[in-house]
Amino acid sequence: MFKKILVANRGEIACRVMRTAKKMGIATVAVYSDADARAPHVRMADESVRLGPAPAAESYLKAELILLAAKETGADCIHPGYGFLSERESFARACAEAGIAFVGPPPNAIAAMGDKIESKKLAKAAGVNVVPGFVGEIDDTEHAVRIASEIGYPVMMKASAGGGGKGMRLAFGEQDVRDGFEATKREGLASFGDDRVFIEKFIEQPRHIEIQVLGDQHGNIVYLGERECSIQRRHQKVVEEAPSPFVTPEMRRRMGEQAVALARAVGYYSAGTVELIVSGTDTTGEGFYFLEMNTRLQVEHPVTEEVTGLDLVEQMIRVAAGEPLAFAQEDVKLTGWAIENRVYAEDPYRGFLPSTGRLVRYRPPVEARDEAGVTRVDDGVTEGSEISMFYDPMIAKLVTWAPTREEAVDRQVAALDRFRIDGIGHNIDFLSAIMQHPRFREGALTTGFIAEEYPEGFGAHRPPPSFDASSRRRRWCSIWSAATRVHASPGSSEDGSWVPPSVWF
Repeated sequence: MFKKILVANRGEIACRVMRTAKKMGIATVAVYSDADARAPHVRMADESVRLGPAPAAESYLKAELILLAAKETGADCIHPGYGFLSERESFARACAEAGIAFVGPPPNAIAAMGDKIESKKLAKAAGVNVVPGFVGEIDDTEHAVRIASEIGYPVMMKASAGGGGKGMRLAFGEQDVRDGFEATKREGLASFGDDRVFIEKFIEQPRHIEIQVLGDQHGNIVYLGERECSIQRRHQKVVEEAPSPFVTPEMRRRMGEQAVALARAVGYYSAGTVELIVSGTDTTGEGFYFLEMNTRLQVEHPVTEEVTGLDLVEQMIRVAAGEPLAFAQEDVKLTGWAIENRVYAEDPYRGFLPSTGRLVRYRPPVEARDEAGVTRVDDGVTEGSEISMFYDPMIAKLVTWAPTREEAVDRQVAALDRFRIDGIGHNIDFLSAIMQHPRFREGALTTGFIAEEYPEGFGAHRPPPSFDASSRRRRWCSIWSAATRVHASPGSSEDGSWVPPSVWF
């Protein structure tokens, strides 16, 4: 087993990896930028190394500095977390060349799944359902129009190297293709340095469901059930849960087996996620299609941990050390229900404007773990921390588990109510409203949920009749004039900002 691990990341995921490493008796090394010099992940580590200035391009994305830090501290493995260098083939390869274990998949698997066009070809060859479409290179707009007509409208145009909702356009007819094809190419080139575009059938009433896979270096690969990730805003996940309220046991088996087949086809090991788009109108159990494979640990991995009882970070470390999986597919059992909400520094009452500044007050709910349920907070901030413009605005991940979905949702509402955050704007009211929304309670989810239920934005939407009026975090949901909102976080009066009457009680 490894003696010392360097975590090439920051924030909550760095803290998350270090907690498991310490539990395993592995010494930890943090890296940090100038903006994170006093961050919790730095204080948590046994050693820390400065990388450079605040911008990620000058610090966390500098592979050579991270490798140098590993060598100087004697770290024998590197965990990349998610984001930053986690899915860069070149970084995984550089670790191998330096004689430092990369806690993740092999470089060839990262490369194979990193190209959306090539990954779809590989998926199709492995017997995985793929969305009807054209996965070759498209010559020009006229070629795109012909392809879209053959597939049948509506279609989605996507940048091959895209991600995070960028480089995507929906076309309901020929004119949409003519208007959007070249723009999609330009966006792909500007954002990812690659102007290739592919076109596929747009799935109606789509759900975003993903399968967690885990493999070792001895050829053993299992799937650990699914996660429902349909609650998204602008293609960014907001709420995740495991299992899905839509997936049947037979559908889960089919999805899982196809995910394993794809992982096996590229020689995959470590933790990875096969993302699928699922037709909400399908009743056959076959209406699921491959989107992409994320060759890293996902932000939402805690919900899988809670329903399987497995520590995915520990499994990744053991696999990187060459250990075989200690269990087989038949040993994987899903128990109860888990839900994760992402608490972001943004103001849903003002169009989800980003909010930066100091956490004047940060009091998360008390963590608990017993037979009745679990309340878990994964964070990388403390009271007084700075929410910077340089990095992802996530404050924390709130995870709850309970024997049933209804109980897990209720536990979320109660835990969200106990969050105390001042100094910056945050989305806790929005998350609580989703948890109490009748449609969410019914499990009638699609990727269009937020756009459909809050078409004019959250600030203009009154809560559903079931919204818990006794919640001390409840605010009026009528439209408040931007002119009267002096601060991004109404409710904090210590800095003299206005507090709407009867809102906080």
